[in-house]
Amino acid sequence: MIKRSRIVAFFLLLLIFAGTIGTTIQGISKDIRLGLDLQGGFEILYEVKPIEEGQEINRDVMEATVETIYRRVDALGISETNVSIEEEDRIRVQLAGIDDQQKARELLSTSARLSFRTIDDDPIRINDQPLSLELEEENEPNEPDTEKGEIFNGSNIVEGSAQQAFNQQTNAPMVTLKVKNANDFAKVTEKVAALGDDKSTPAYSENSMVIWMDFDEGDSYLAELQKPTEEQKFISAPRVSERLMTSDVQITGNFTVEEAKELANIINAGSLPVDMEEKFSTSVGAQFGAQAMNKTIVAGAIGIGLIFIFMMLYYRLPGVVAVITLSLYVYLILQVFEWMNGVLTLPGIAALVLGVGMAVDANIITYERIKEELKAGKSTLSAFKSGNSRSLATILDANITTLLAAVVLFAFGTSSVKGFATMLILSIIVSFITAVYGSRLLLGLWVNSRALNKKPRLFGVKQKDIKNIEDGEEVEAKVLGREFDFVKNRKKFFGLSVFLVLAGAIVIAFNGLNLGIDFTNGSRVQVLAENTIDVDEIEQDFENLGLNPEKINSSGDNNEIAVARFDEELTKDKIAEIRTTLGEKYGSPENINTSIVSPIVAQELVKNAVYAVAIASIGIIIYVTIRFEFYFALTAIVALLHDAFFIIALFSITRLEFDITIIAAILTIVGYSVNDTIVTFDRIRENLKLKKRVRTFKELSEIVNRSLMQTLPRSINTVLTVIFAALMLMLFGATSITNFSFALVVGLIAGTYSSLFIAAQLWLVWRGSMLDKKPIQYVEKKKTGGPQV
Repeated sequence: MIKRSRIVAFFLLLLIFAGTIGTTIQGISKDIRLGLDLQGGFEILYEVKPIEEGQEINRDVMEATVETIYRRVDALGISETNVSIEEEDRIRVQLAGIDDQQKARELLSTSARLSFRTIDDDPIRINDQPLSLELEEENEPNEPDTEKGEIFNGSNIVEGSAQQAFNQQTNAPMVTLKVKNANDFAKVTEKVAALGDDKSTPAYSENSMVIWMDFDEGDSYLAELQKPTEEQKFISAPRVSERLMTSDVQITGNFTVEEAKELANIINAGSLPVDMEEKFSTSVGAQFGAQAMNKTIVAGAIGIGLIFIFMMLYYRLPGVVAVITLSLYVYLILQVFEWMNGVLTLPGIAALVLGVGMAVDANIITYERIKEELKAGKSTLSAFKSGNSRSLATILDANITTLLAAVVLFAFGTSSVKGFATMLILSIIVSFITAVYGSRLLLGLWVNSRALNKKPRLFGVKQKDIKNIEDGEEVEAKVLGREFDFVKNRKKFFGLSVFLVLAGAIVIAFNGLNLGIDFTNGSRVQVLAENTIDVDEIEQDFENLGLNPEKINSSGDNNEIAVARFDEELTKDKIAEIRTTLGEKYGSPENINTSIVSPIVAQELVKNAVYAVAIASIGIIIYVTIRFEFYFALTAIVALLHDAFFIIALFSITRLEFDITIIAAILTIVGYSVNDTIVTFDRIRENLKLKKRVRTFKELSEIVNRSLMQTLPRSINTVLTVIFAALMLMLFGATSITNFSFALVVGLIAGTYSSLFIAAQLWLVWRGSMLDKKPIQYVEKKKTGGPQV
């Protein structure tokens, strides 16, 4: 009798899911913060250095610096800001969605140390301490001491007192501020006024008080006067003709209203307690971001759509359930990511789409198990329970190894790679919940309603393939109606891999890798145009700017993007000139992207990449050894190194740029490859337990081959679904993740090959050679019947 209440419950849950997703998804998607690569902005990594000799850079100093940076950014009205301390002397600043990147860059880079000095940088020494205001008696009252040039600075200014105002006589914009002690200011101005007696010239006045922002040793007022007004470094140099007994100070200059407001904001934000040297920077124009986001979302939607269609066609009703749980998975990922206040980046979207493909893996493992049990002649309910029970441990092991790789990726990656790793970790956890428990709940309602009894076709099982369970017939593992003997051809597979590895090594030795600036240091400039860009023309544009690119490549659907690479670190001023000049020609400065990597950062990225792969491998060896045995772990590592090598070799052959995102792809494949291998190992172990004792190589080879045939449908279907996602990202996604997606496609194919033809069969050879001395046997522990004394 069909229990219709369970079917009704299924549709009620479906309505609840659909209603919740439909009414909240728009709000969630709007609230998710977009990264620089999706909405434009820039990121800079600073190395913090002492302002003066003997200054200690400790945690308090770093936190004070971060606080000052936040105050400056707030003055710009930028809401999406992330300032983080990295290591002991690094600060990373990320500003998303800003209109004037150059203005923000200048605001961050200035130390904002306000300094009042004499025109020839000779000081009015005050007890040998420039910041003390107790004047000494001097032999000649009009002659200043000459040790240090600063006579007044920002520490003497009332915090937050600076504001933009207008000169009452000329109506010109200026900045007003208040000093802490009017008497101190009076003493200083009295001394400066005395410097002008009979010393004035038409060009300048000896009794001028020069106001500097970020005065550097060697700066000269007289030298600055020779420059055009807009290039002069000092702010102003008002003449002081008398003692000024006031707490109000006016800073006049050739300001616009906006410039005066900006100067007031900088003064109010306070000076940085340290110097900051730029080590890495990247900027993304808003046009680039919008185009990248749209293309990647479309590519992701196509990939996910193909996965959904495949699941429904191949697995029928369970496939429909998988589509429901996968939709729920995407919704939960976005919801949790929004709760975490995470920043969504292009690699993050790629991780989400890739996560859908990997989430399907849990469904496929379970559904293939259920199909096996149905073919063995079990009832629908029995097959459902048995399939879920036997697949759980396999899914858990496979997800933990991928999780290990993702955690290592997060620990050693840069900011964008960390975003990818965060989404990947989240995807693994949420997919386990939805694919295992969500699918079990929804499909269980149908199975327990008894509506699926004697309807194997709804599970994709043909009636002719079902055995009679009473006859005890074993289900033959076949694919496309055939049984393949992989073990028999193992030497051919080993030979092919050895040949390809040697060929790849030769190619890498002679051809090398086309390393990106992430690993070699230098600069990269991307230009986005409305139409196809002529490479020769853009090269001439750079030559007109006095630049000689190492190489220029074109990309995009219509070659509308030009990428120029330089082996030098471009200065901030040169970047500003590039953005202005090329921006005017090709649309706007928002059409220009720049990236700069210093040698130190490049070396660290290489070091971290090596550490990441090594630590991930060690972690996987330890886990697989605990769950299986050491020989399983060793062959799994050989297989994943095999896969990583092929990715590197293909990048050498194709000369595609090898940057830090490719390391992220390699580590993802490391996790996926071990995931695939563990599924096979788990089936080998299960069949060994059924056999109980294995003494000959022939027996072991039969078990391995049967295990490979049993897991082959799962391996093919899983790699197809994940490749659907990765391939769509490669073909239709943003240009910046094309190489990343290519690495994933190559790695997925190599991972499936190594799991079937390398890892399992290598284990067979190693373990089979020890059977004489150490036979395989599984003996169940006898129950004692209770405690004994």
